[in-house]
Amino acid sequence: MFVCSCFGVTDQQIKSHAAAGACTPRQIASVTKAGTDCGNCVRTIQGLLGRGACPRRDLIEKRQLAATAEQVAQETDDRAAA
Repeated sequence: MFVCSCFGVTDQQIKSHAAAGACTPRQIASVTKAGTDCGNCVRTIQGLLGRGACPRRDLIEKRQLAATAEQVAQETDDRAAA
């Protein structure tokens, strides 16, 4: 099914890009141009993306947690050495 008739973008293309890490309509637009002309498809794109987990967002959160854990470990080592 065509989601964006302006640029001929299908729901399968949107789902494919979402699986590859695109989490927002803006990220979809950057690779497909969908939603950048008349804008009628933006809500459909939002619906296809859903409110589920975002692989890219999950990766960022994991990196932040790892950095925080590393910082705490370093501070603990510094206190033990003092």
